Amino acid sequence: MKNCQILALVPARGGSKGVPHKNIKELAGKPLIAYTIEEARKSKYISRIVVSTDDPRIARIATKYGAEVPFLRPKRLAKDNTPTLPVLRHAIEYLMQEEGYSPEVVVLLQPTTPLRTHKSIDRGIEMFFKNNRQTLISVTQVKENPYWMKVLRGRFLYPFIKTSAKYLRRQDLPRVYLLNGALYITETRKLMRTDPFNGKAIGFVMDRSESLDIDEEEDFLLAEAVFKKIS
Repeated sequence: MKNCQILALVPARGGSKGVPHKNIKELAGKPLIAYTIEEARKSKYISRIVVSTDDPRIARIATKYGAEVPFLRPKRLAKDNTPTLPVLRHAIEYLMQEEGYSPEVVVLLQPTTPLRTHKSIDRGIEMFFKNNRQTLISVTQVKENPYWMKVLRGRFLYPFIKTSAKYLRRQDLPRVYLLNGALYITETRKLMRTDPFNGKAIGFVMDRSESLDIDEEEDFLLAEAVFKKIS
């Protein structure tokens, strides 16, 4: 594992609908993206950390905190509706063509999960290798179980899931997990040929305390409160 080239890719475009300049907005004294870079640098297994961005400001900040920014992402890959897969492929193709660098494994680290620790990153990588490099995606157990949820049709409530009527006690409910956006791991060869994160994948369960996804202003306030509590 330690001899394997493992590339951490951090996608961070400049535009943001919900929070302007979200990826470099200050959180507890540091830009949001800094937390992901710093934890990736502490990993025992990650070989390189590359940030893919279209924004020179993000590039400067990412470099300051120890990541590499060998290119600026094309604007066509930095739109509101741009999927993640072509962004990852563009980064890998650049590294292969311009540097002759071909990592065996890619770890996708989104900068919007700042509470994710290097210990969780390393545990995820270890689990990935123990499962014969099967694609891995991090999840967290949901607190509000959908088996007890309802939908409104007119004025009346109906079960969201038809079989939910048989679950009368909380302890009988199936455990349900949500993708928390913190960690995605796959082989480079799979990433370049298929969409591995939309197929069969190992679920890596993380605590809710590490799973806060920053999307709106109120999420920054929640994260600030957590950092104050643990500092």
